[in-house]
Amino acid sequence: MSVTTHKALDPWPIVKSGARFHPVASVQHLLNEHGHDLEVDASFGPLTEAAVRAAQRDFGLEADGVVGPLTWQAIVVTVRHGSRGHAVRGAQQELDTRDGFDVVVDGVFGPRTERAVRAFQSALSAFGVEVDGIAGPVTWRAMVSGMVSH
Repeated sequence: MSVTTHKALDPWPIVKSGARFHPVASVQHLLNEHGHDLEVDASFGPLTEAAVRAAQRDFGLEADGVVGPLTWQAIVVTVRHGSRGHAVRGAQQELDTRDGFDVVVDGVFGPRTERAVRAFQSALSAFGVEVDGIAGPVTWRAMVSGMVSH
């Protein structure tokens, strides 16, 4: 019997006040998907921290304002063909910042976004990532942790 072993995915990143750039915009897009109204500026300032704390309270987590593994798992939204909204924009932006993924950041998960998700997932085959064209928790974790050349 053969056993397939895979490399481990990078851990969920820790994102907190003062952080700038990647993956702050993804945090902001995901928080907006949960009803917040943040400017997606990739800067983790007081408004983003307040939204993180509110989301943490909403999900029954410690409201420390730091986006760690439990907060990521709570705010991540699975998006797939036909999905629309802020979470789709976040996934599209993640893919758009990487070389070789042809994506338009428009908040509509259509065929182009699905192809890009599949290509991203294919690049993670050594990690045991399923190539299904759906941006679920495993794909989000790989995207926000910066896997596959960012």
